This record gives sequence, structure tokens and C-alpha cells, in this order.
Amino acid sequence: MAPRFLPIGTGRPARLCAAVVRTTSWPSLRKDLENAGANWVDEEVVVDGRFVTSRKPDDLPAFVAKIAEQIEKSGGERRAAE
Repeated sequence: MAPRFLPIGTGRPARLCAAVVRTTSWPSLRKDLENAGANWVDEEVVVDGRFVTSRKPDDLPAFVAKIAEQIEKSGGERRAAE
């Protein structure tokens, strides 16, 4: 299955936590995410299953690199399934 990607910094914490257990975000969202059940970490990029999250625009290079890596990994699976 293809990876899913979430935006840098913000999002809907409760919806996110329904699918993601380990995540990162803009620091001001930490409490909301933890209250919704997430394991919030202060890292540039976090991958949890098929979801990729990042904290802020300054982390964009690492976020883009991780997305590219995840797409590359899923590419072989997608071709095999087609």
C-alpha cells in the first residue's frame, strides 16, 4: 500500500492520532496530540507506519527526503501488485 503523508506542523490532532501512534508537530500542538493519545517526539521527521510527519518549515529538507525514501520503498510493492 502506498505511503500517506501529512503536512508539516499542523493538522487535526484527534484524527491524526486515530491512525498514528508516534508523531511530531509544531511544538504548540504537543499537548493536544498527547491528549489525543499520540506519542509526541521532538524530531525533524517521524515515520509511523504509512504516515510521515514533521514539525515546521525549517524541517522541509528532511521531510522531503523522507517522503522520497518512502515513495521509493513503496514503488516496488505497487508495481508487484499491478
